[in-house]
Amino acid sequence: MKEKIKYHYDPKDKIMFKSYYGLISIDIIASSWMQAFEKEIIPKETVGFILDYREAIFDMDVDEHAEIANFYKKNLEVFRNKKIAIITDKPKAVVIVTLVEALDDGYFSKPFSTLEAARAWVLADI
Repeated sequence: MKEKIKYHYDPKDKIMFKSYYGLISIDIIASSWMQAFEKEIIPKETVGFILDYREAIFDMDVDEHAEIANFYKKNLEVFRNKKIAIITDKPKAVVIVTLVEALDDGYFSKPFSTLEAARAWVLADI
């Protein structure tokens, strides 16, 4: 399956949704964000992000998790004080996301197994 990424912005809740499909590497994650920045896909009023990896497979080693955290830290102009909810149901992905969460600095990330729980967390305390 060829990798794909879809974006959807919910103007009511001001959440940016990003769904991944297929094999996903660190390079794909970073380059897709860079394209979103360059194309100005992310509205300034975005309060948080929900990243859906349920249809994706992480094509990376668990020890590469720090690269994801470093990417968020290098782009705090977009992610500063934002919540990044990651939906996944695959054990390896949960491990990677949990390790990224441990490195959060300037943003907040957390793994979820359902869209409802992810949305509730992103919207809490807003």
